[in-house]
Amino acid sequence: MRPPRPLLPLREDRGAALRAQAPTYDALLRGRTLAAGAAPARYAGVEREQVVGRGGAAFARAATALGAWEVQRRAGVGVRADGPATAEGSVAELLLGAGPLGVRAPVLVVAAEATPRRVGYAYGTLPGHPEEGEEAFVVEHRADDTVVLVVRAFSRPATWWSRLGAPVTAVVQRRVTDRYLAALTGGTGITGPSGP
Repeated sequence: MRPPRPLLPLREDRGAALRAQAPTYDALLRGRTLAAGAAPARYAGVEREQVVGRGGAAFARAATALGAWEVQRRAGVGVRADGPATAEGSVAELLLGAGPLGVRAPVLVVAAEATPRRVGYAYGTLPGHPEEGEEAFVVEHRADDTVVLVVRAFSRPATWWSRLGAPVTAVVQRRVTDRYLAALTGGTGITGPSGP
């Protein structure tokens, strides 16, 4: 498993500018991805999960990694953020790709939750993101003592070029989701019952 990309700070003025913008999808849908269910009408949906460990120590490590944007960073996505992923109101620019073909995808954490057995957040797309929708990342410590990462999202193209490239975009999104699900396993120390 690749080491995580560095977490970079988001300039204060850029964070304020992003925070001043509303997400690009209906306010009634905000936070919806934290709960299981079908995607809203006219959106493509995904819900997948991966066992990332067993026991309380594995849950604590996975929850800490989740808050540090490690799911994205270990998946190869660059992150510039002004706060933890698990803090409602944090904003970030996700950096997809590199060089002249790289895309900045601004997001706002629209909902977060933390209970003794479940930690997660949902971010919504902001203007400038190639997609419109929401994505949630949740770590659950289940009754059978497994620790599971759940990725749930709904989206649709928001730009002319993402609509034009929709078939390719769908493949890329599946691959990125695969990498998100693998991010907290293999080489991170999270998978074992007693940890590193």
